[in-house]
Amino acid sequence: MKLFAVALALGALMLTPARAEEIVIKFSHVVAPNTPKGKGAERFKELAEKYTAGKVKVEVYPNSQLYKDKEELEALQLGAVQMLAPSLAKFGPLGIKDFEAFDLPYMFADRTALRKVTEGPIGKQMLGLLESKGITGLAFWDNGFKIMSANKPLRTPDDFLGLKMRIQSSKVLEAQMKALGALPQVMAFSEVYQALQTGVVDGTENPPSNMYTQKMNEVQKYATLSRHGYLGYAVIVNKKFWDGLPAEVKPELQKAMVEATVYANDIAEKENDDAIEAMKAAGKTEFITLTADQAKAWRAALKPVWSEMASRIGKERIAEMAKAAGSE
Repeated sequence: MKLFAVALALGALMLTPARAEEIVIKFSHVVAPNTPKGKGAERFKELAEKYTAGKVKVEVYPNSQLYKDKEELEALQLGAVQMLAPSLAKFGPLGIKDFEAFDLPYMFADRTALRKVTEGPIGKQMLGLLESKGITGLAFWDNGFKIMSANKPLRTPDDFLGLKMRIQSSKVLEAQMKALGALPQVMAFSEVYQALQTGVVDGTENPPSNMYTQKMNEVQKYATLSRHGYLGYAVIVNKKFWDGLPAEVKPELQKAMVEATVYANDIAEKENDDAIEAMKAAGKTEFITLTADQAKAWRAALKPVWSEMASRIGKERIAEMAKAAGSE
């Protein structure tokens, strides 16, 4: 591929920093700057440049400016960019299917349950799995719990029948939509608004902040506050680049990442709550809150996805994550 032939040539020049004052970190991501991930990336830039006294320059490229979500992992491995924060579903196609357990419906009741996984031994061990792919995992960043949207009300599983629902590339999410009777459509995040606008797809799932900042509420008449799944990210860096950093620089970058992670995760819930209120105020989308019986029906329809995906993700991995999260 011509793109990655060029990327490889450029990346080879940047993988090992020659002098600390010349270190450039290209941080690429696919969402808007005013999302939790976008703000986290900017905070990391600010802190990294401050703590290294200008020895490191962080260039943040949001909104798929450099790469779409299907391209960015390969670009990182080739060294064309140094840092990404891809959604956890992206590691399945890379061959590390453990991360797909994060996509399982109703795995996490709330952020407290989530933290027991991401900030505990399971999270640390899972980030370590990336090393074999030339990737160093630095942190988990939240976005939030997802809602469903479409141009018809989605109150029961039957309402999904025959709908073309956009998903990111994930066998778990594919199984989830099929369990609801929908037709899953894998599509790059940057293409979703236009696909919804033109009717190429009928609906999608997103945390509210992603839905709002991409203006999907302008082309979706209904949204259901289902909180059926979680969307989070792993902040990762090219391993060769990271290992080649000067000894006096790496600890400062690690400190910056720790603080940026706390910041990004602290603001994520508020950003999503604010996005819902902003979309309600815009008046183009009607928001639906499930009744207790409706929520029970959603759970019953989606629970079989766990057993269906056990052979892919690993029964033991699902079990240990569910135990840590209290969702057994």
